[in-house]
Amino acid sequence: MMMTSRLLRYVRRLLKGLALFCCAALLVASKAPDTLERIRTSGELVVLSQNGPTTYYEDASGNPTGFEHGMLRAFAEEIGVKLVIRDVHDLDELFERLRDPAEGAHFAAAGLTVTPQRREQVRFSPSYFEIRQQIIYRVGEARPRKISDLADKTVAVIAGSAHAEELNKLSKRYPELHWEAISDVDTMELVEMVQQGKYNYAVVDSNAYAVHRGLYPNTAVAFNLTQFQPVAWAFPKSSDDSLYHLARLFMLRANTNGMVAQLREEFFGHVSGLNVGGAQAFARRSRERLPQWQGTMQKVADQYQLDWHLLAALSYQESYWNPRARSRTGVRGLMMLTLDTAKELGVNRLNPAESIEGGARYIVQIRNKLPERIREPDRTWMALAAYNVGYGHLEDARVLTERMGGNPDRWPDVRDHLPLLAKRQYYKTTRHGYARGWEPVTYVQNIRHYQALLNWSSRIEEQRLAAAGDENPTVLADGSAVEAESGTAPAL
Repeated sequence: MMMTSRLLRYVRRLLKGLALFCCAALLVASKAPDTLERIRTSGELVVLSQNGPTTYYEDASGNPTGFEHGMLRAFAEEIGVKLVIRDVHDLDELFERLRDPAEGAHFAAAGLTVTPQRREQVRFSPSYFEIRQQIIYRVGEARPRKISDLADKTVAVIAGSAHAEELNKLSKRYPELHWEAISDVDTMELVEMVQQGKYNYAVVDSNAYAVHRGLYPNTAVAFNLTQFQPVAWAFPKSSDDSLYHLARLFMLRANTNGMVAQLREEFFGHVSGLNVGGAQAFARRSRERLPQWQGTMQKVADQYQLDWHLLAALSYQESYWNPRARSRTGVRGLMMLTLDTAKELGVNRLNPAESIEGGARYIVQIRNKLPERIREPDRTWMALAAYNVGYGHLEDARVLTERMGGNPDRWPDVRDHLPLLAKRQYYKTTRHGYARGWEPVTYVQNIRHYQALLNWSSRIEEQRLAAAGDENPTVLADGSAVEAESGTAPAL
């Protein structure tokens, strides 16, 4: 009887334990999936952003590109899902939609400046960039040098931007400060308004203005409104840290493994110190000279699978689009070919169409001659350097780069070593000897800058012509998608 009683108690405890185990299992099984699990199940990472040169855009072939896009694509690949970018032009709306769970957006990546006011609304990833807010003025007008010089003038800012926050904060110390927060505009439009005299000044981010400056040669930086400020991705405030934690780890790695540095070089490395006079001359020649040759350049570029903006930038660097140009060394024509090179190519270098075709064919030949392991865009930058200084000198610079611990297949490393070809202690050890190694560095920098300016100038014109275009989602070439809702926008 005693054994039976003990056995019954044991069975009861066992059944109770099994019941508790089953309940726990059911609770675990019924637990709602976290954000990261839902993203992997859906197969999509949805990010709010703003179309523009410092964030993302389509290249000449219609493929997605841009600094932010490069970061986002790498993060989406790490998760193993497709990237979907939703374009939101208005910054206030962007933050509203980010905080609204019904929107289904996972975070925002639009070159967003980290500010105390924004920290109250969202949480930020580690920073991957720094910018300064700058006051832009019209060349020819009195240059303001401090905040008090802005009194009784109107400063234009983008509504909802960190710039508006900064001016609002400064107005407590400078009550005479006046500004207008404008909706539905981007950095380029804001700078253009200053150039046209519609506003006295504007506040823009330093990186955005550096990219755009050449398009608006009658503007310049008056002074820096702020010190450097961090830029980061913005996430909704939530108790679910699954995606946020992974993004933090990703960003920390990107800052240390060279990803951020590589993307900065790729998308902002072309920014040069083009002065006001140079910018004005470029703008004038773009209007007066380029249209004569643009059709030929586009046709030849298609023939050799080149970006016509690159071909135009190369010819501008060489001849300022002057078909009768001549240098002190005897090179001539739009593409400034040597007599020997022109003979080898079988072209008349004084014939503009033949010069353009010969120059395009020559740059492609140089590019094809480089080792296959060199990837784009480094391959093109090195080919341009060789177009200027000679293939042999480029190879000497690559040898020096490798000898001194750099990567001879990366343009930034080779660029840093090219100037050494002008120093005896280095060139005496090379096969081809002395070269003015600093010149191809400036040469490539200028061409990259001109190419970017021409590219964005074309985009602005296309947007103006298609001002009434549709707003349908655009699926990008890599399978990612952009859900366009308005025009281009800056990173703010």
